[in-house]
Amino acid sequence: MHIHIHEFADSPFLKLTAAEFHEAAALAGAIGQGHSLTMGATLDDFAAAAPTMEVLIATPGAVRRLDLTRAPRLRIIQSTAAGVDALVPFDMIPAGVKLLNNRGVHADRAGEFAIMAMLMLAAHMPRFATDQRAHRWHRRPSGVVAGRRATIVGVGGLGGGAARRARQFRIHVTGIRNGDAPHPDCDETRTIGDLDAVLPGTDFLLLACPLTPATRHLLDARRIGLLPRHAGVINIGRGGLVDQPALVAALNAEAIAGAVLDVFAEEPIPPGDPVWEARNLVITPHISSDDPDHYNAATLAMFFANLTALAEGREPGTVVDFEKGY
Repeated sequence: MHIHIHEFADSPFLKLTAAEFHEAAALAGAIGQGHSLTMGATLDDFAAAAPTMEVLIATPGAVRRLDLTRAPRLRIIQSTAAGVDALVPFDMIPAGVKLLNNRGVHADRAGEFAIMAMLMLAAHMPRFATDQRAHRWHRRPSGVVAGRRATIVGVGGLGGGAARRARQFRIHVTGIRNGDAPHPDCDETRTIGDLDAVLPGTDFLLLACPLTPATRHLLDARRIGLLPRHAGVINIGRGGLVDQPALVAALNAEAIAGAVLDVFAEEPIPPGDPVWEARNLVITPHISSDDPDHYNAATLAMFFANLTALAEGREPGTVVDFEKGY
């Protein structure tokens, strides 16, 4: 197969290399052999590769910038990200082309980031950061996290990894998902329709679900108001899951205790955005699931596993459902 990896030079994310591809292909066995590989970083590079391209590996942002109608033999797009909301409503993807994401490769790193954020919130670290900027010495004692309650919205790769880490610290985990099927790393699971009832008993609210029309502004001013004042918010999903001005207002009014946000309504955050000055907030620049040592290798291993499934007549495990948006 002709496999093309496209990474625009201005992409802020980890870039795949030819060496990483060939190493993963060797580890994949027979399914990794016999392919031709091209790499591209410009529109001209894509145009040169497009006539014979059968597989495109790229970020959703890169896919959005490419004219896929120039690749008549294209059959598979392997996203190097789990979230594909940048491609909604998927109208630029030609009929018959399968879109695959890499959900699951983020679990370990996202889980560690999430438990770090919970520990920071429990220890008042966002408040101490605000005190530091104000040159204010204010002692704030804190206890252990065992017995506290985390509500995790979305228990796929990101949220499932977070749930696993949280339970290691004896935090009670309620997973919020589309159905109420049990999850091995949650103490209980509830449907999204139960979220309002769960929020008042939440110490840590973690957002880790895909961004779809149904989840946009899932955490709005009304739902922020359902959280207790001591609660903290963590977002490692997408910025659009949160009504950002409403959250900033709640932080500044100390209606909630703090937040750790890794994703935002606009990225990079514009210089004058009020979120920069929000009280009791720790900002990280969309890095919660990045793992330079393992991310690309895991993504490529998943890609070859998907190729194996297709070769055996099975549906790949990470095919995107265009109706659901993930």
